Amino acid sequence: MVNQSDDLALLQRFLKTRSPQAREDLILRYVPLVYYVLGRMGISREIGEEYSDLVSRGLLGLIDAVDRFDPSFKTKFSTYATLRIRGEILDHLRSLDWLPRAARKRSREVKAAVEAFWSENHREPTDKEIANWMGIDVAQVRQALSDASRVIISLDGLPFSEEEGDTSFHELVADTEQVDPEEQTDRELQKSQLIAAISQLSEREQLILSLYYYEELTMKEISQVLGVSESRICQLHAKAIMGLQAQLAQANRREDKTGQQEPGIQKASLLDQHIESSHGREL
Repeated sequence: MVNQSDDLALLQRFLKTRSPQAREDLILRYVPLVYYVLGRMGISREIGEEYSDLVSRGLLGLIDAVDRFDPSFKTKFSTYATLRIRGEILDHLRSLDWLPRAARKRSREVKAAVEAFWSENHREPTDKEIANWMGIDVAQVRQALSDASRVIISLDGLPFSEEEGDTSFHELVADTEQVDPEEQTDRELQKSQLIAAISQLSEREQLILSLYYYEELTMKEISQVLGVSESRICQLHAKAIMGLQAQLAQANRREDKTGQQEPGIQKASLLDQHIESSHGREL
């Protein structure tokens, strides 16, 4: 990645001069960030020719970030650029609708089954339990989870409320210097809800979320750490997100009925599992 001191000097030169050369230098310096973001999204060269198109879209996001960045944003340029790159790639993927209709339908059915299982049993289902619930085999469940990961299921889609445009996970963990007190209270509540929901997942899924969202490893790197295939990591990540979505959606519905915070969603301790303790664990 980019050396921080050189990064700052290059950015300051561009902000001061706005020269075409400084702009080009800044863009070229951050090209590796595009590939990093793609890796974090679980997108590799294995998808074929589409990979080059996604790289191009990511570069457009990077260029947009360079042209739009303002120090008054009170955030690092790398953070801002990452969000712009990711957003551009996601917009392109949504426009492609690259997953067959039948596969999308099966992924939605698996998600509904996971939510129904959580509602009835108050715990995470195994792949076999999802299969039994739906009347299909385990291989079909895992394929549906893989398909779900291809449509970029992530913590950004967690339903903290039913309102459109609600706070995303990345906004929750963003480092902001000045926050409205009421907004800060809402953020802290949402954080505690998310942490409590994560604590209800299995240890292996908690570890995957920790490695992906906090340690910022790519899916490929996580697969190497845990000694399983990258596709299996994608499946487990998708199932973990579905479990979180199920828990938070249920809490929101109950909260809407009572007008109070769901008592089952309480503060829980942060994940503290070490990578070494889970290395090679059967997933």
